[in-house]
Amino acid sequence: MLNLAVIGCGVISQYHLRALAKLTTARAAAVSDLRADLAQKTAAEFGVPRWTTDTSELLAEPAIDGVILALPACARTPLALEAFRHGKHVLTEKPVAMNATEVRAMIAAQGDCVGACCSSRYRSFESAQVASDFLRSGALGALRTISCRGVNPAGAPPKGPMPAWRLRKDLNGGGIFVNWGCYDLDYLLGLLDFKLTPQFALARTWQVGAPFSAYAAPGSDAETHANFIITFAEGCVLNYERAEFSTFPADNRWQITGERGTLTLQMLKAAKANIMLTEPDAANGTRTRVLWEGDETALTAEHDGPVFDFVDAMREKRAPRTSLQNALLFARIADAVYASAVSGKPVAFN
Repeated sequence: MLNLAVIGCGVISQYHLRALAKLTTARAAAVSDLRADLAQKTAAEFGVPRWTTDTSELLAEPAIDGVILALPACARTPLALEAFRHGKHVLTEKPVAMNATEVRAMIAAQGDCVGACCSSRYRSFESAQVASDFLRSGALGALRTISCRGVNPAGAPPKGPMPAWRLRKDLNGGGIFVNWGCYDLDYLLGLLDFKLTPQFALARTWQVGAPFSAYAAPGSDAETHANFIITFAEGCVLNYERAEFSTFPADNRWQITGERGTLTLQMLKAAKANIMLTEPDAANGTRTRVLWEGDETALTAEHDGPVFDFVDAMREKRAPRTSLQNALLFARIADAVYASAVSGKPVAFN
């Protein structure tokens, strides 16, 4: 039985604790939070035998095998580095860190420990495995475009205060792109085994518009709308757009196109036709057919999957679904996107 500690007792920690409760190979042995009342309440609610406000003491505890960092991005890297120094395995929430420099520091410190990121959530579904197997077969031919458009209109005004971290560069490293782009790109690039080499980025970002200013917490300075293009050395291009609190009609789609076909994917849980294939047809030019169909709406895999995979990776001494090295690709793209948005010019990757 592996002993895990969950650091940070906010909303997301509850999903991790529920996932751990389903396992027979690992348990939540401790929780930690700077707020003693919240740590104590969380421990009582989930039957965790130990709670503390002293995270350093917990990380030094020999009985703890691994930690889940369920707190804002600005606090994760120092804790991950300390955990690795004590020989602990680490699963971080998303985005993996504030920037690529921090991810590289984690990679340099992890040694033989497992280092994983929760951005893999949407590759926990059966539909994602089917798509990955199809892509590995080479059936699409040479890749041309990887596309994501996830735009949503503003809903009813918020009834309470919005989370401060969500649109703060100093707390989260960015806004909607790091909040949801880490999922989008982990999904799309992960289906391709993260085997792409970025060359140039050209990006624009926009903060929340005046009609929806109440949807952002005071002091917010990060984007609610991002649009960019990335070129890769392998000859393909990533086209990306994400927006929230917007006037866009809802439009959510993920696509991978090669010279011999296009996969239209549903990253989020869907009730039917999660994966469609458009391919050449001798009689009509093209045809579109269902490659995989199923109802995934009742699954909890998007939250359970990263925890289950992390525990299995620890036990089996293997790489997790999204390793720190995999997550570095997203961090590099995020750095280039934000640099291009500031300069208004293309940015080359090092």
